[in-house]
Amino acid sequence: MSAFIPKQILTVDIDRALPDLTSQMDSELNNYKIALVLVYLHTQLLGTVDIEIPKDGLQATGLANMIWSSLAPQIQDHLTQDGMTQTKPLDQTGLNLLPNPSCLQMQRDLMVSAPLVSIVIATRDRVASLAACIESVLALDYPNYNIVIVDNASKSSETAGYIHNKFPNSTKVRYLREDVPGLAIAHNRALKEVDAPIVVFTDDDVIVSPNWLKDIVANFQQDSQIGCVTGMILPYEIETPPQLWIEQFGGFGKGYKRIVFDMRENRPDDFLFPYSAGRFGSGANMAFRTSVLKAIGGFDPALGAGTLAKGGDDLAVFFDVIAQGYRLVYEPRAILYHKHRRDYAGLAQQAYGYGVGLSAFLMKTIIDKPSRLFELFFKIPAGLKHMLNPYSPKNQKKQTDYPHELTQLELKGFLIGPLAYLRSHLSVARQKEKLPNFNRASNIGNISPTPDA
Repeated sequence: MSAFIPKQILTVDIDRALPDLTSQMDSELNNYKIALVLVYLHTQLLGTVDIEIPKDGLQATGLANMIWSSLAPQIQDHLTQDGMTQTKPLDQTGLNLLPNPSCLQMQRDLMVSAPLVSIVIATRDRVASLAACIESVLALDYPNYNIVIVDNASKSSETAGYIHNKFPNSTKVRYLREDVPGLAIAHNRALKEVDAPIVVFTDDDVIVSPNWLKDIVANFQQDSQIGCVTGMILPYEIETPPQLWIEQFGGFGKGYKRIVFDMRENRPDDFLFPYSAGRFGSGANMAFRTSVLKAIGGFDPALGAGTLAKGGDDLAVFFDVIAQGYRLVYEPRAILYHKHRRDYAGLAQQAYGYGVGLSAFLMKTIIDKPSRLFELFFKIPAGLKHMLNPYSPKNQKKQTDYPHELTQLELKGFLIGPLAYLRSHLSVARQKEKLPNFNRASNIGNISPTPDA
């Protein structure tokens, strides 16, 4: 097993002069020897580069050479879309070819009539983490949004006290209390109060990038058939082995290419589609046209963190959006940073919960429409291959030191998930009158849904 080396996470904008890299000291660890460099051009993330940092540092010229050797095609593609060309390799002065590239002008044009957006953050007894998240949201480069905090079954009044003291009489930040535990339940509680045309959901353990909301909204403005947009989730830090393993797990990283999904011309060549809902995005970075989300019934309160099903609420709603005839877009420009769990016990719990949530979501699709059982039956072998084959898209990033136990825990959770969902579904049915809910509609907006999966 190779020794773990923490990674310093750095951001480099190549449309300006590149910096020299120095070996930085972390308060808890030794000097960083490796940097994960996030390479941006015109506010768009082009990719990442792992770079070894010598003890005496790395000059900007060397950094430019490494970035160019790894990402030259992505740089050229972006410049071509902007109507520009780069005839020589990147150097330490960066790329400053045009003062007003077309991609940035397009962003500014779209923001002239920026629609109101509600950003929902569910939280439970994590005030310090929530405060950092809110601070990043308030720094967004977007002119028209509000924040809805849902305090979900917290054991103390600390969260309420923080919001009321920090934002007294605020029209920008709203506080809601939901005593029934469950992430989907908390999201539905907020959804009942939202009247903005776009609603975005994130978690209290993330930091959002300044352009996050702008890049989400641009998709809704360009295509009225888009019902959901998901975004890129990057690690906030990689300081411990479990934080590196979660990057190998395949739960967050969906790649750097924008992808459109639907049941028609944008149907991928994937035998498991649309049940392979994990490829669409993750619940920490998802947005919806509010009318669509309400029309499909919001989130299933029997799924999600805080329930017996432990997860799957995001997968189920992604599936429903596509099955009802809308488009879902994965937009890698919409970036936020997630604070991965530092401890192994937390990661093991997360892997198990992911397995439970995945098969719980599949059980929900069968309960919603029993005829899907026959379709899923024939997809089981391909699904198991996707989960267990070390060369599948899900597993190919796992290194030799990735703990086999985590794969076993995920599989164990997957086997338990259907029963967990049934128990959770029955529990919700018994307390239905207490839960925020929405009525499901057969036709949404002006789009005629395709025959659903």
